[in-house]
Amino acid sequence: MGSPFSNAKLAAPLFAIQAKTGLKGNIRPPGDKSISHRSLLLNAMAVGHSCVTGLLEGEDVIDMAKALRQLGATIERREVEASIEWHIDGVGVQGFQEPENILNMGNSGTAARLLAGAIAGCRNFAVMTGDASLRSRPMARVTEPLTMMGAQFWTRSNGRLPMAIRGAANPMPLDFTSPVASAQVKSALLLAGLAAPGETRIVEPVMSRDHTERMLSRMGATIQSGLAIGENGWEVRLVGQPELCAIDVDVPADISSAAFPMVATLITPDSEVRLNHIGLNPARAGLVTTLQEMGGDIEVVNTHDVGGEPVGDILVRTSTLKGIDVPPARAASMIDEYPILAIAAAAAEGQTRMRGIGELRVKESDRIALMAEGLASAGVKVTESDDELLVTGSSHIQGDCTVSTALDHRIAMSFLILGLISKHPITIDDSSPISTSFPSFQALMASLGAEFGKPKQ
Repeated sequence: MGSPFSNAKLAAPLFAIQAKTGLKGNIRPPGDKSISHRSLLLNAMAVGHSCVTGLLEGEDVIDMAKALRQLGATIERREVEASIEWHIDGVGVQGFQEPENILNMGNSGTAARLLAGAIAGCRNFAVMTGDASLRSRPMARVTEPLTMMGAQFWTRSNGRLPMAIRGAANPMPLDFTSPVASAQVKSALLLAGLAAPGETRIVEPVMSRDHTERMLSRMGATIQSGLAIGENGWEVRLVGQPELCAIDVDVPADISSAAFPMVATLITPDSEVRLNHIGLNPARAGLVTTLQEMGGDIEVVNTHDVGGEPVGDILVRTSTLKGIDVPPARAASMIDEYPILAIAAAAAEGQTRMRGIGELRVKESDRIALMAEGLASAGVKVTESDDELLVTGSSHIQGDCTVSTALDHRIAMSFLILGLISKHPITIDDSSPISTSFPSFQALMASLGAEFGKPKQ
């Protein structure tokens, strides 16, 4: 058995073959990763039995399920006729047991940070690690405010994993102003706040994705959000120590995953694709607005509500895109989509300026640096600064390069999409990280007409 502090895989180089015909089809991308994480975690912290359908079965979510089992929740995957159901029996708020072994969160920053918050509210000890990418990411933005609530943390330098956690014996409510709009930070503090008496209040510069608040409200928690009175920002208030009631969840398709076939369709000639059952939470839909402003032929139809989340189908057709200045205030609603937006910008006429995106430097990789490096190697003019990326588009993408993905799934998928229109192949050094969030990526894109190849050894 390998060390729990390492889950290295053999690199799997891959390239996309320039599309000779348009992409066409009618598809449903995999389930939303953010909602998948929360449907497992919050139901594990609830009382009763729940059933989750449409769950993203990527490695990140599977790692969350494994950790929750170690913490005492009962989680079972069942194949029922043509569908997959995940059944959870929760342990209640503060009901997690002390895990006997190290919690390995793989590549998932969401799982690590949210679980840190949930464990911080329990009187238990746990140790958490992850893969090389996750071990390089900062955790202090979560651990510092959780320490104010009574939890204790021991980490490597600069707040990095592996991390030991001692949950608070008597969790205290928190009034905290976050310097960044981060759903992971906000959610971690809310999960710890569930165990604290009184009201926990969190203020962030702008509203970040609110899946946690929506789900907690459905489960019976008293939670309110809105513009912060008397100060700039968005506030969330949670009354602690509720009894959460388990709920069934039908997970919508992930807008972050849909972004890849969406942009592929826009930039590949003679293409038309329908993306079904897409989550359209306003705090997540910034990319759709941005691509429409760039001239993208994108139509949202069949809108309806599923379990408190807005859902709809998206019709996309080949378009002539034009560069724009993306408002920095929109960053929180599309922070994960900037890598694929940079690909759309590379194929657009003129310059696309992306500002206020410094958060990308502490994701699975330094995404600003990797996108700038990869685009430049493909022959695209690009400049970067601390929190900005400026891409000058071209109708002729040269390609003929190998791009470093640094174990980042979104970097890998983004450059495979650019390879669909490049003159020469664009090879990514490792496609294996794609399975963390979008395990069916190659098969789904192939169903639309995309082709991929493996370099000769």
